[in-house]
Amino acid sequence: MFHNPETAINLPQRITVMQGQVYVGTGANEILTTVLGSCIACCLYDPLARVGGMNHFLLAEPSPGSGTVADQNYGIYLMELLINQMMTRGGVKSRMKAHVYGGANMHVGMTRIGDANARFAKNFLAEEKIPILRMDVGGESARRVDFDPVMGRTRCRTVEPVAAPAPKPVVAPQTGGGEVELF
Repeated sequence: MFHNPETAINLPQRITVMQGQVYVGTGANEILTTVLGSCIACCLYDPLARVGGMNHFLLAEPSPGSGTVADQNYGIYLMELLINQMMTRGGVKSRMKAHVYGGANMHVGMTRIGDANARFAKNFLAEEKIPILRMDVGGESARRVDFDPVMGRTRCRTVEPVAAPAPKPVVAPQTGGGEVELF
């Protein structure tokens, strides 16, 4: 079988937005995608400039007085970064629309990080006067999100618990204790 470029289907390039990342579309045929548990993905879109982007954050913002600097793990940092990168590509903040996904509370008995993340995203967007057109947050299930940054369309699917990866215990590094013998 021969390839005929005139009849070939132009499939979009899939770009995975991982935790701690921001990606703003280039205008090419792209679909931004991510999988979320307690994290939040905010998809912003300027319909006139036809530019959009997605972020994926783990936590809302550092605790007051903790001395922690907001970095790529925090929504406060990634939301500002997403807005600024969209503006460099022709987006205007007053025209931006939002879609917000994630914020599940994945493990019973653990801190409700998902609720805090969703609350932060809603409050941040309200303060910035960016309307939320679609939102699917909370619950106990992971989600897979696909976003077309040119058209501003999203698809959000719930990931069945049996398909989600099992939580792995985190082993804290041992500190102190033991003696060092020098040779």
